[in-house]
Amino acid sequence: MSGRRPPRLAAACLALLAVPPFSLAQAKPAEAKAVDAKAAAGKVVDGKVADGVAVPFPSAETLTYNIEWRLIYAGAARVTLEPAASTDGQKWHTSLHVESGGMVSKLYKLEDTYNVDMVNQFCAVSTHLDSREGKRHKETVVDFDHNRGKAIYTERDLVRNATIKTAEVAIPACASDVIGGLLKLRTMHLEPGQSAQIPLSDGKKSAMARIEAQDREQIKVTAGTYNTVRYEAFLFNGVLYARKAELYVWLTDDARRLPVQIRARMNFPIGSITFTLDKAD
Repeated sequence: MSGRRPPRLAAACLALLAVPPFSLAQAKPAEAKAVDAKAAAGKVVDGKVADGVAVPFPSAETLTYNIEWRLIYAGAARVTLEPAASTDGQKWHTSLHVESGGMVSKLYKLEDTYNVDMVNQFCAVSTHLDSREGKRHKETVVDFDHNRGKAIYTERDLVRNATIKTAEVAIPACASDVIGGLLKLRTMHLEPGQSAQIPLSDGKKSAMARIEAQDREQIKVTAGTYNTVRYEAFLFNGVLYARKAELYVWLTDDARRLPVQIRARMNFPIGSITFTLDKAD
């Protein structure tokens, strides 16, 4: 392993979170306030407050993950979601921060921050990736122009102060980026055996991606033991990403719909990359 650079954790993280949208049923403001008050009054354990009532999604939250690669600790990821005040529909802001750790960090230092602004049903407005990997420092911006039905992609090398790549791709109405896709997945209630096809875009390509609810499983992670539904998202193998891989997401089978485990199985020499929930606030 020492002779081979580990995979880009940020790219892996974004790919792992790249799951498609389906439908969104947002909590009413009064209901959200009642839930927030209840959660504040009791400790949250396994996605529930002390009296056993699940905290429903969507609501403001911070989720922290441990990243494992080939059975060793590879780093940590933190995802935050915040509603934004608006007189023109619901607005959301989410941020993903990924840092390499342990032996992987000694081999290849990585620190990436990815921010997304969204409206209404988590439709992407803009994304911004600040990527520091080894000696490289890059910035990638995608603007989603829903009036024109286009996504505009710009990637820059901040060390050389040069534009590396620009692209423009057609997008469907209410297109989501990869993070918005995960948020929309959490509003879905597909039963095992059911599936759906929906569109995604990363700014360079748009694709119809299929998601399949496969089975109910009990998952034990650092944050606790959860009853979950396992989903497979078909995004690799030339759909949205060229790499050959299998992608699985485990969501709690309750109102909070926490993503407690995410795993990508890739071919040798990369193998499996797994995100497990360490803490949910």
